[in-house]
Amino acid sequence: MRIYLIMLNLNIEFFGYFAAILTTLAFLPQLIKTLKTKKAEDVSLITLIMFLTGVLSWIIYGYKISSTPILIANIITFVLNLLILIFKISFSKL
Repeated sequence: MRIYLIMLNLNIEFFGYFAAILTTLAFLPQLIKTLKTKKAEDVSLITLIMFLTGVLSWIIYGYKISSTPILIANIITFVLNLLILIFKISFSKL
């Protein structure tokens, strides 16, 4: 049992990076679809703004606790979603 707990503690960073990769990549299909169709009508503006605010908070938190997985994942997620927001605004003007 003790060995299992030690192994789990040694690999805990793996879970942080794994979660970071999955949650960050989850927004790539939406960005690609938005670019291909030049439409983002189905994406809620309020949801994007709230999400970006939350991700920015995660970036601040990750910086304060010096967590590389949290920082990397949320900076990339912020950029991807900011692009979706920018495209949503620009495509709605076309």
